[in-house]
Amino acid sequence: MADPAFSHAPKPDGATGCLVLADGSVAWGRGFGAVGNAVGEVCFNTAMTGYQEVMTDPSYAGQIVTFTFPHIGNVGTNSEDNESHGVAGAVACIVREDVTAPANFRSQGTFGHWLELHGKIGLAGIDTRALTRRIRLLGAPNAVIAHAPDGVFDIEALLDRARAWPGLEGMDLARKVSREGHEAWSGSIWHLGKGYTLPTGTGRPHVVAIDYGAKDNIFRNLVAAGADVTVVPAETSLDAVMALKPAGVFLSNGPGDPAATGAYAVPVIKGLLDADVPVFGICLGHQMLALATGAQTIKMHQGHRGANHPVKRLGDNVVEITSMNHGFAVDAATLPAGVVETHVSLFDGSNCGIELTAKRAFSVQYHPEASPGPQDSLYLFEKFVGGLG
Repeated sequence: MADPAFSHAPKPDGATGCLVLADGSVAWGRGFGAVGNAVGEVCFNTAMTGYQEVMTDPSYAGQIVTFTFPHIGNVGTNSEDNESHGVAGAVACIVREDVTAPANFRSQGTFGHWLELHGKIGLAGIDTRALTRRIRLLGAPNAVIAHAPDGVFDIEALLDRARAWPGLEGMDLARKVSREGHEAWSGSIWHLGKGYTLPTGTGRPHVVAIDYGAKDNIFRNLVAAGADVTVVPAETSLDAVMALKPAGVFLSNGPGDPAATGAYAVPVIKGLLDADVPVFGICLGHQMLALATGAQTIKMHQGHRGANHPVKRLGDNVVEITSMNHGFAVDAATLPAGVVETHVSLFDGSNCGIELTAKRAFSVQYHPEASPGPQDSLYLFEKFVGGLG
C-alpha cells in the first residue's frame, strides 16, 4: 500500500528522528527521549490514558508502540505508575503531536525526560492515523526507530537492521523480562492520598504467581482479593512451585510467541493440573494454559491493544469493556474436549477466555487489572482467590 506519509523521500529540514520499515518505507519526524536506535515490531494502542503504564508493561517487549490518542504526556510521569521492575516494556513510542506539558498534581516529571532516563526512544510528528491504517491493512511490520539530535542517519544501515530482525514469531521473550528470583509481594491496590496500601487479616490463601513478564498491578489485585502472593521466575520448575505449597497458581501476562515460551512453561502447568492445583491465567498466561490442554495459538494480523475492547461473556451474554495487549491468540477451533470457551472478542470473534470443566482452572486473554470499564472484570480475581478456601 502506497501512502504519502511513508516514502523514500529525502530527509526534510529539521527532522531529528525517523521510522524505517523493513519494506524500505521511511517516515520522518522529531525525536525525543533517548538518543540512538532500536528495532521492534510496530503496533498501535488506542487507549486515551496510561501511556506510562503501557511503556512499562513487559508484554510490549520487542515492540514500538504507536499511540493513536494525540495528547500524550499531559499527566506527566511519576514513580507510582510503572508496571514493572526495571521499567521493562516497549522499546520506543510514536506520537502525532509533540509531547504535551504535564498538567496533573501527581506529575514528577515530563514524559520526554522519563523516556530519556529509561533508554526509550520517542518519535513525534508522525501521521499516526496513516501508520495505524497501514498496520490494519498489511499487518504489524518490523522496523527500526532512530533519534539523532544532529539529524544525521544512515538509512541503509537502519534498513538492514530492520530486515535482519527475525520478528516476534518464534521468539521467547518471557525469560528476558521475568524476575530472576522469588519475591514476596506485599502491596495492594493504589488509593488517592495513601499510595499502595498493605493487606490486612490472617489466614489468606497463598498464591504462587509465575512471572512471564507480569504487570505489577496484577499482583496488587490478587492481594486486594485476599491472597498472600509469592512471585517466581518464568522458568521455575514444577517441584520448586509445589515446594512453596500454593493454594493456587497464577500465570502472568508476558511478551513474545506463546509457543516458544510454552517449551518450558507447559510441562509445569500440566503438572499443576495433574495435581489439581487451581490455576488462573491472564494474557500470555491464558495462552500457556490453553497450550497445556493441547490447544494451539496463532499470530494475529494486527493484534489487540487498547483500553476499550468489548468482550462477550458467553455464560450470561454480559459485555465487559476490557484492556488488551496481545499479538497472538488462542485458536478456539483447537480447544479439546473438556475445555470450554468462556469469552469472545466482539471486534473479531477471537477467543478471550477458557475454563477447564474437570479442573479448577480458567483464564482470560484481556487485562482485568488495568481497570477498564472501570471494574467490569475485577470479579475474576475474586473468583480465583475466593475459590481457594
